[in-house]
Amino acid sequence: MPLRIYNTLTSAKEEFVPLQPGKVSMYVCGVTVYDNCHIGHARANVAFDVVYRYLCHSGYAVTYVRNYTDIDDKIINRAKQEGVEFNVISERYIQAFDDDMARLNLAMPTHQPKATEYVDEIIALVGKLVAQGTAYPIDGDVYFSVGKFPSYLKLSGRNLEEMQAGARVDVDERKRHPMDFALWKGAKPGEPYWPSPWGNGRPGWHIECSAMSMKLLGETFDIHGGGKDLVFPHHENEIAQSEAASGKQFVRYWMHNGFVNINAEKMSKSLGNFFTIRDILERYDSEVLRFFLLSAHYRSPIDFSDQNLADADAGLSRIYSALAAMDDALADSAASREASPALLSEAALELQEKLATLHDRFCEAMDDDFNTALAIANIFDLVRVLNRVLADKAALNAAVLSLFSQAKTGIARIAGVLGVMDSVPSDYQARLKSRKSSDLNIDVAEIERIVAERTAARKVKDFRRSDELRDQLLAKGVELLDGPSGTAWKIK
Repeated sequence: MPLRIYNTLTSAKEEFVPLQPGKVSMYVCGVTVYDNCHIGHARANVAFDVVYRYLCHSGYAVTYVRNYTDIDDKIINRAKQEGVEFNVISERYIQAFDDDMARLNLAMPTHQPKATEYVDEIIALVGKLVAQGTAYPIDGDVYFSVGKFPSYLKLSGRNLEEMQAGARVDVDERKRHPMDFALWKGAKPGEPYWPSPWGNGRPGWHIECSAMSMKLLGETFDIHGGGKDLVFPHHENEIAQSEAASGKQFVRYWMHNGFVNINAEKMSKSLGNFFTIRDILERYDSEVLRFFLLSAHYRSPIDFSDQNLADADAGLSRIYSALAAMDDALADSAASREASPALLSEAALELQEKLATLHDRFCEAMDDDFNTALAIANIFDLVRVLNRVLADKAALNAAVLSLFSQAKTGIARIAGVLGVMDSVPSDYQARLKSRKSSDLNIDVAEIERIVAERTAARKVKDFRRSDELRDQLLAKGVELLDGPSGTAWKIK
């Protein structure tokens, strides 16, 4: 089945046909770098990271651009508060953003432009709009004239007349129309500025994305992404200024991810339910957060809550437990010498069938507008059967072990696209144990000492002492798991 993408512009799923066969041009709006990123930023960036990864997985050569807005009122105000230059603030939070995204296992885009690096291109684009009469300068500012672009609001589906009737015209009476928006802002005293034909000033927010994307991807490109909050005014204004300047379609497929709610309420600082990525990663493993964000379709709202994060934690642990159990089985040389190497149980035959279609089912889910929720459901379905096979120790013959090898390869292939389930199982479990031990104030070294003592007791067949030590750990909330390669433990 061909890849189909929901296009905000047409409000429908459309077959994806790139401008150039085998190549994809993709731009995603980045962050305004004046503070640490919140959970909404995590949702958007993880969603489009998976879009990028899957397009690459599908064989496309992808040019992926994600920008930084490094000059803005919020950055300037923050710099004034701290008594530093604006670029001190922007560079600090660019680094913070990069650190957060690295922890969430994001792939690097092809280009990560900063608005301040493209001021010449921005001035040239504004100048073109002024020259053709779709923009006008006033007292050092330059505004785009929405009345000169007949299809304004075609992305959001709003009505210009209704918006004009409800607009506050006293915000800036110099504008020809209340909805006209700034392309260039004249500098106020003490603000950073660049020289321009209209006086010293700086770019407006919307124009920077048009200038950077058109410079790096061309006047028309394939995919533009961002959060639903950017549909209006940001993306609407990008379309207007870009298409007015070029006379061409700006973007062919507009993609927007859904909002993050906190315990079923909209995230808001005023409600006290505002969480940065760093706040969350103090409590949860970064892979668990990414897995949670992918557990819902990117266009759907997702509810962030302790219970939902705990569910994601449990689900990811279930997958890793199956991977670890397969590792143990594959490491157990005795199993590989079992008789009847071609004999498969009913569960193993079902596993064989699911493995034969695993990648096709994954692609079918992802080709349906990048449905990660369904893709993950397919993994859980596979794990369910895997656990049935693993439970039948007597049937772990060479044929079954071959299926385990196929399962590990198949899951790894999918993990490379989703950016989860790609840790070594023992490493993931160690991270989890360390975090939970810290949360519960459990001494890991003491647990390991007791496990070692119990192992020694079992070797000399002192099962009474072995049981005492097991119960001692169980009372602390620590469960022991005896396997062919030794004894593992987990916190219940």
